[in-house]
Amino acid sequence: MEGKHWSVNSYHLLKKIQELTRSIIEDVCNDRLPALYIDQFSSYCTGDSGSCCCSYDLAKGKEILMLRKESQARRWDVLLRVLLIVQQLLQENKHGSKRDIYYMHPSVFKEQCVVDRAINDICILLQCSRHNLNVVSVGNGNSPHPRNQPTQNFRLVMGWLRFSEAGRKFDCINYPNTAHHIPVHVEDVEEPILVDICFQGKGYPDVPTRRFLRLLTETLHLPVYCLVDCDPYGIDILTTYRFGSMQIAYDAKSLRIPEICWLGAFLSDHEKYQFPQQCLLPLTAEDKQKAGGLLNRCYMEREVPYWRSELQLMLDRGLKFEIEALSAHSLTFLSENYLPSKIQEGAYI
Repeated sequence: MEGKHWSVNSYHLLKKIQELTRSIIEDVCNDRLPALYIDQFSSYCTGDSGSCCCSYDLAKGKEILMLRKESQARRWDVLLRVLLIVQQLLQENKHGSKRDIYYMHPSVFKEQCVVDRAINDICILLQCSRHNLNVVSVGNGNSPHPRNQPTQNFRLVMGWLRFSEAGRKFDCINYPNTAHHIPVHVEDVEEPILVDICFQGKGYPDVPTRRFLRLLTETLHLPVYCLVDCDPYGIDILTTYRFGSMQIAYDAKSLRIPEICWLGAFLSDHEKYQFPQQCLLPLTAEDKQKAGGLLNRCYMEREVPYWRSELQLMLDRGLKFEIEALSAHSLTFLSENYLPSKIQEGAYI
């Protein structure tokens, strides 16, 4: 996307890229083996929560990348290629998606995850967030070809909300039943005005969704409720909103939503609202494995013990159900009965 001028942030990032490149060249010219020192972050640890030392601010160690091993030489190659693309995006004040970057050198990168890792490494080296690099998420249903425009984002927002993004006005208040795309460039969002709002996250939330939600909670001091499937993957989505993801642990402090409350669905809702028995499904082996991993995360015991208790109950009974089961009584039960009663009764944790 074309912009007006380089921002101060872009200017400093370009200086950092120059300094990093100069340091590598000097090492090579002086017959020294170049090395990159990449901080390692973690959004949680597993095991005894009493010995937990996780922090959203501090790195837990460093990874040293050198050219002695073939695997590390390949990471160097990928990282420098991606860094060159990022430098071009910043210089031209354009945006590209992770998928766009992959298709710049698909025969070299081979897998998208290789590019994703390089982008994370660059963010850590330059001490910035991914959006500062002018790199955006991959949207659904887009043609996989390089473009200068960011890919479309299909996470949706609707309700009593009005805001502007880079000069474009979004007025959900006059059309509260119309869903709008969540803005990709959250830093350009201005003048948010809100009474009530609903996000459709479509599974695990992407970075723009979490950034936009955090912006609204910080600016408007909103209560935030999360409704997910009553299964271990639903709870994992919930923890991603509250604590951040392991993949972008280095940026968890700016993405996490510590105020978020779990509205449901709970296993006890089946009895309280008397859903048909066939709505309950048995946990699969994968569900049980996911639940076991979640129960061992340090923050489950330390910060959200009630979440952990609900997850343990789910695992003990070996049952789950999907949000769609809430429509067993009627198609409007979720919006007209379940959600209002939950919020009014304070039946969330």
